[in-house]
Formats: sequence, C-alpha cells, structure tokens
Amino acid sequence: MQNHPADQEPRRVLGSFFAPKSQNTPTWEQRKLGDAFERVVRKNTNNESWLPLTISAQDGLVDQITYFNNRVASRDVSNYYLVYNGEFAYNKSTSDGYPFGAVKRLDWYEKGVLSTLYIVFALKHPEKDDSDFMTVFYDTDRWHRGVAERAAEGARNHGLLNISAEDFFDIDTTMPEDKVEQEKIGRLLKKLDTLITLHQREHIKPILEVKRVKRNE
Repeated sequence: MQNHPADQEPRRVLGSFFAPKSQNTPTWEQRKLGDAFERVVRKNTNNESWLPLTISAQDGLVDQITYFNNRVASRDVSNYYLVYNGEFAYNKSTSDGYPFGAVKRLDWYEKGVLSTLYIVFALKHPEKDDSDFMTVFYDTDRWHRGVAERAAEGARNHGLLNISAEDFFDIDTTMPEDKVEQEKIGRLLKKLDTLITLHQREHIKPILEVKRVKRNE
C-alpha cells in the first residue's frame, strides 16, 4: 500500500475535527466499534465473484489485477471473503503513513473477494449510522490508539499487526449519536478532503514539471 507523505495532511486535518474538544458536546456518545458494525464472514463458496480486491490508500478497495498489473490472489478464490458494495475491510498490514493499517469501503464495484487476512464488516444499524461518515472517521487517526493498545507486531508477520476481530470491534470511539449530524459532518469533511487534495496537486505540479525538464536535458 503505497503512500506519499503529503497524503497524510488531509487525514491530520480531518482527525483534528474528532479531537476531544469536539467530542465533549452533548450530541456525541462513546461507543465500541462493535456497537456500530458487525463482522462479515461470508465465503465466496459458489464463486459468485472472481474479482480479487486490494486496498489502495487513495482509491479504497480496488481491482487487484489492475492495481498491481498482476494477479496476486490465488486462482481458487472460493475460500475468500465475498464483499458487497458498501461494506468495509480492515487491512492489518502496516506501511508508510499507515502504521496501524487501513480501513476502506467498497465503492467501485458491486462485489469482489478478499483474503481472509482482512477483517470485513458492515454497518449494523444503517438506519442509525451514516456510512459516509464512517469512511471519513476511518480516514482519521482517531481509532489508531485502540489498535495500538491491542495489537503487537510480530517479527515473523512482516508488518501484519496481531489484532483479532474481537479486539478490533472492542475498540472504544466517540461519534455523533444523531445520523443527521453524522451526514452533515461527513459531507463537510469530504468536501474539505477534496479541497486539500486539489491544493496538494496544484502545489506539486511545478515540482514534477522541473523534474521532467531535467530528465530531458
């Protein structure tokens, strides 16, 4: 999972919104992740999907073959998890800028398959919680402490955090108890994230152009 250092700035800005000063308002409540989500363990037994997925820091859950220009998954994907559009997956692999792994939602495809090394989950009460808000939440670092308190990185695991699904869903967090407020926050922060990303691209264009010119000299 590749990541440029500049990619971390939007997450720092978004994360500041979830700081304790915002969480102390009466409309926010403390909950465990397991109160908002339920684990998905359905297998691709009937080969309902042949699309192997992987996590991209920028694009979320994407087609593994296109992303790597190669197929990393096994040819037999019947024992993989079958993931539907709108469901989330936690990749426990650490990488630059993602010391506690990454959580992304499947947005680009109707369904796909994931290795059982991932923790797959879905909203438990979609009538109570907003899925877009949850994607913003997982783009911040507000859940990292819970992972750090429960996970240990084993030398033989090559950067794969040792955290069970049970421990992951036992993480405490704070979020608005009202879905309408969640929706408003989600829309606002998504717009902010987009603006920051566009600003970064404009800032880096001259640098890339200088490098291109130097290569051609």
